[in-house]
Amino acid sequence: MYKNPSNNRNEIILADVRHTAVLIGDSQSEPMGSWPRGALGSLGYKVYSVARGGTGYVAATSSSGNYIDALQRGDWVLPYGTPPLIVVEGGGNDASHNASDEQITANANRLLAALKKRYPQAKLVMIGTLARGANAGGGRRTEVDALLGNIAAKAGAPFFSVGDWISKYQVAGDLVDGVHLNAAGHAKLTGVLAADMAAAGLSLQPGPRSAS
Repeated sequence: MYKNPSNNRNEIILADVRHTAVLIGDSQSEPMGSWPRGALGSLGYKVYSVARGGTGYVAATSSSGNYIDALQRGDWVLPYGTPPLIVVEGGGNDASHNASDEQITANANRLLAALKKRYPQAKLVMIGTLARGANAGGGRRTEVDALLGNIAAKAGAPFFSVGDWISKYQVAGDLVDGVHLNAAGHAKLTGVLAADMAAAGLSLQPGPRSAS
C-alpha cells in the first residue's frame, strides 16, 4: 500500500499498471470469469477489479458504498500511476432498488468527474446494464442502460449498451437466477464484448520497448 501525497489516498502499486485495465462494477463483473473481465483480458489487458456485488451508481451494501462513495471513502483501493483504461459497468442494482434517473445521473456524473481527475490520461469507458431488451421484459434494467448511454455520450466516454443482450445473443438459458450468468453465458458475452471493444479501438496498444 502506498499513501499518495498528491491526493492523500491509499493506493496499490501494480507491477504492470501501464498494461492494466481498472474495472469498476457489480456482480456482473465480480467473478474471475465474468464477461467484462474476460473481454478485457482478450484485448490484452491485465485486469484490476474493484467490482462488488450489490453495488451501483446509487445502490450500496453494508460492506461497500455505491461507486462514488466507495471511491471517496476508500472502500476501494485504486492503483497508483496511470492505467490506460478505466471501465465502469453496472446499473442493475440501481434498477432493482428503484433509484431514480436523477439519482443515477448525479452520482454517475460525480464518479466520471472524479475518475477523470484521478486518472487524466486514462481512457474512460462505460458498459451498461445487462438486460433482456425493452420488448422482452427488460423493464427498468433496459431503461437504466439507455440512461447510462446518454450520460456517457455527454461525458464523451465510449459506451457499450448491453440492455438487450440477453435476448439478442440468446443467453436467457444461461441465466442461473434471471439476472446472473453461468460460465457458458459469461463465455458467450465475453466474445461479443471483446469484439465490440476491439472495433472501437480499445485493444491494448503496445508501448515502447524498454531498454534491456
